Amino acid sequence: MDTVGSLPAAAAPPDGAPAGAPPVRDATQLLRQLLEVSDLFEERLRGHLTVNQTDLDAMGHLLASGPLGPSDLARRLHISTASATTLVDRLVGLGHVTREPHPTDRRGVLVVPTASSRERAMAMLAPMIADVDAVLDDFTPGEQQTITEYLSRVVGVYRSHVTGAAPDPAGARR
Repeated sequence: MDTVGSLPAAAAPPDGAPAGAPPVRDATQLLRQLLEVSDLFEERLRGHLTVNQTDLDAMGHLLASGPLGPSDLARRLHISTASATTLVDRLVGLGHVTREPHPTDRRGVLVVPTASSRERAMAMLAPMIADVDAVLDDFTPGEQQTITEYLSRVVGVYRSHVTGAAPDPAGARR
């Protein structure tokens, strides 16, 4: 029997699946495992940084986008401005961010990630990202293109189920 790790080639439908549901393929099971281990990695990162999920989400936005105003952060996190203020206070207290004057709005402030916080986060993230990226080196350029196309289509399917839009049959990258 073909296996991937300890998975059978064609596993039974997942628990709770409707009667007659097709078996789940190895790749689909592995994507589920990837999501689960990703959650575990994120939990470890939160512990390393001593933050909760919302704090980590805020830090992710700040590290990816650069400084943001508290209102912008609130919108991105789908929380109230009062909650964003509390969140920023907490992150300031932990040394993850500072409040700095807005360069063009004298009444505004920007929430800025600290260099030490960025370094702490990247100390865990960079090796993991590099190791995941290095896995692709084991595949030919054609195989890498196929993997990329598959993952692009999977992301499109996930997005369609989040937004309610029909999946893009062409699997265009988004």
